[in-house]
Amino acid sequence: MTTMTDASVREFKMPDVGEGLTEAEILKWYVQPGDTVTDGQVVCEVETAKAAVELPIPYDGVVRELRFPEGTTVDVGTAIITVAVAGAAAPEAPEAPAEQQRAEPAPAAEEPKPEGRQPVLVGYGVATSSTKRRPRKGPQADVPGPAQAIQAELNGHGATLAEKPRPLAKPPVRKLAKDLGVDLASVTPSGPDGVITREDVHAAAAPSAAEPAAQAPTAAPAAPAAAPAAAAPVASYDTARETRVPVKGVRKATAQAMVGSAFTAPHVTEFVTVDVTRTMRLVEELKQDKDMQGLRVNPLLLIAKALLVAIKRNPEINASWDEANQEIVLKHYVNLGIAAATPRGLIVPNIKDAHDKTLPQLAEALGELVTTAREGKTSPAAMQGGTVTITNVGVFGVDTGTPLLNPGESAILAVGAIKLQPWVHKGKVKPRQVTTLALSFDHRLVDGELGSKVLADVAAILEQPKRLITWG
Repeated sequence: MTTMTDASVREFKMPDVGEGLTEAEILKWYVQPGDTVTDGQVVCEVETAKAAVELPIPYDGVVRELRFPEGTTVDVGTAIITVAVAGAAAPEAPEAPAEQQRAEPAPAAEEPKPEGRQPVLVGYGVATSSTKRRPRKGPQADVPGPAQAIQAELNGHGATLAEKPRPLAKPPVRKLAKDLGVDLASVTPSGPDGVITREDVHAAAAPSAAEPAAQAPTAAPAAPAAAPAAAAPVASYDTARETRVPVKGVRKATAQAMVGSAFTAPHVTEFVTVDVTRTMRLVEELKQDKDMQGLRVNPLLLIAKALLVAIKRNPEINASWDEANQEIVLKHYVNLGIAAATPRGLIVPNIKDAHDKTLPQLAEALGELVTTAREGKTSPAAMQGGTVTITNVGVFGVDTGTPLLNPGESAILAVGAIKLQPWVHKGKVKPRQVTTLALSFDHRLVDGELGSKVLADVAAILEQPKRLITWG
């Protein structure tokens, strides 16, 4: 008797929601098994190394299974949810005799082939073509099939090392194995399609202390007992008085980026203390301007505009270092990064083409950037392609600091707290609004003269904001 089925199961895989990301943490599920979903419906929220992103499902159906609980970090390309999708009815083959079942292995289920290029952000997962290896040039060695391998063992010889297929593992996993000194060929894979995962590598790096004696070959002579190795000291901590927080998501990405920046680009930091009393007066005047009504007007707005003018006067500061090609890449645009402290950690979204924006447009862009960052809705695209960054440590009451460069950028300006201090003004000591600026730059491509000119220009504009008209 032949039965009919009116649904097929589709697997929704973790997509690459940003450039080069390899994993993401599932923050929250919006659906449960048995729920009906429609094309484009958001099913979960994930946190990558750059931002929190909501993932929509790309088809209609009924949720059958959530593969991972909330809080789990999942590799890109791994199925995270299965959905029963309504489709054309297909007959099921009648049950075969037991003898035939033993003789013929069941064919592997084929995944539906995607049509055309699949955008990873909308939840289709990594494109199929991206997981295929390019054919190697030259003669290919034949890899023996299972039957051939068994026959070879019966004949007293197995496959040679050259005939063994290369273990399947993603680049981060291969690097982990190399760092831990683990041979991937000796690792038992547990991932889909025989892919080796991080857990597999860690398991291989820390084998059990003793193997059962029954596993040893009976024909082998007993080896002399080796002296027990000194046990490594185990880190201990007071669970009642200490809390351990896993390093992942934005914090993990920030740590990796800062270490890479500190040990890649030779940092130089210069400082200047400046009287910004006139700038503070201009801020109050702009708040009353009808063209600025409803916009975020604060000192950071004028500091950002001053930096953009300084870059216009010294365009060589807006560049990046291409290590691979040994070239300095001059940027003819400014994507102005603004460091933002959020509940998930430090992020640096940037204002695209900030150099072309008027003061009201810059104020509007700053307001949107800050609001989106505080809500945790900053997209990965908003944090890519920055050229120069501003970090405002003054909001925390700090005078200044020595900021680290955002990777791939040439300069970062730190703004300290604006305080009322005694200052010599027109030959007399008067109370004035004063702040300290710090400019860090990549000394490979920015000389001291260029960095000093940029910092001096920013300071001069903030001291005499009328220069925005003449210089800008």
